[in-house]
Amino acid sequence: MGLTYKQTLIELAEEEYRQFSAALIPNISNLLGVRLPALRRIAKQIAQGDWRTYLAEAESDYFEEVMLQGMVIGCVKTDVDEWLGLVASFVPKIDNWSVCDSFCIGLKQTKAHKEQVWDFLLPYLQSDKTYEIRFGVVMLLDYYVEDDYILRVLELLDQTKRDDYYVQMAVAWALSICYIHYPEPTLRYMASCSLDHFTYNKAIQKMIESLRVDADTKQMLRGLKRK
Repeated sequence: MGLTYKQTLIELAEEEYRQFSAALIPNISNLLGVRLPALRRIAKQIAQGDWRTYLAEAESDYFEEVMLQGMVIGCVKTDVDEWLGLVASFVPKIDNWSVCDSFCIGLKQTKAHKEQVWDFLLPYLQSDKTYEIRFGVVMLLDYYVEDDYILRVLELLDQTKRDDYYVQMAVAWALSICYIHYPEPTLRYMASCSLDHFTYNKAIQKMIESLRVDADTKQMLRGLKRK
């Protein structure tokens, strides 16, 4: 089954799109150049059939093969324990920001199992592996920036190991989302946080870039940047 889908992906590849994508994901050299809407269509088809066999046999030679597996896991209908097992088996395959972020946004079953998924995410947020941490951080910003979790989210973001650019940028992105929805607790956090200067200033920059922040507030935020 996996070989069949490999051939399908090769046939859908576009060289111009491959070059465009390669410029955005500089640490990846195995791109075919298949557009995301096409991958999503295939993922939905697989999820309606024998997806367990597909996931057991799928190869990971190309970027798009890995992306497709992640999308299938987001689409399947199964109980939460099996689903989290699938998520856990996929996370080690993440080796770039694009697969990470697309995988997270597809894990919409999280919304029905908030506390169980929260507990599942904690070890990833305490990891020292770049894309395990980024996976945890992006899951927080996608699903947990809300009343019941905002203070816990801010606390966890302050505890992440931020030696890597792709973690720093994810934390900055998450804080900007927190600020847009919960400006007061986020600003209180920023005033006493342990963020390194790069992550802190990137978070402020992303807040300023938001279209949901007015001009006066943007000016205030500029004054918070660290020198």
